[in-house]
Amino acid sequence: MSSAPNVTRATRDGAVWLASAATYPRSTLSLWEERPDAPVVLPCGTVFDVVSAPAVFGRRMLDRLWDGGLGSGPVALFRGRVLLFAAVGTAQRLPSLLAWEEWGSARTEAVPPLLCHGTGDAVTVPAPAAGEACGGARWLVAPETRHPWLPGPEVVLWAAVRAARAAVRISIFPPADQDANVYDVSRRR
Repeated sequence: MSSAPNVTRATRDGAVWLASAATYPRSTLSLWEERPDAPVVLPCGTVFDVVSAPAVFGRRMLDRLWDGGLGSGPVALFRGRVLLFAAVGTAQRLPSLLAWEEWGSARTEAVPPLLCHGTGDAVTVPAPAAGEACGGARWLVAPETRHPWLPGPEVVLWAAVRAARAAVRISIFPPADQDANVYDVSRRR
């Protein structure tokens, strides 16, 4: 069973990639040089989109990504939510894929709503050197390159569905009628 790497600090190339999403990337990098533990708010939709899930369910999704051999792009934890960095366009496409899968129709805590942040949205991103003491914002999988692999909407959907199936037993058959007469036919002559 694979597990996500324990990379809790972004490399210099990872910080450059993150800062490239900012309106003024050099200013963001300068801020991080002065205050390496300062989280920043970055816009989504040009360099990355973000799918946000409650912490426990988000960790299950992350485990499914790594168990499936695909791995993940950068992943952060902020205010009790896992922020899965995804390919641009994921926030636009994922809600329709989730609706097609009838996501959330079970009305159970094991299938929570996923928040999709894309064009026009912004998210708080941990600093490259974020640790436990950085206001709750920290990296679970920190960015390491200037061009990280980012999962698309189908990959995120796959991880979410498998995480939900692991959390609850999902069946394609309707529940059994509790008042039905059941006969043992195994002893027929």
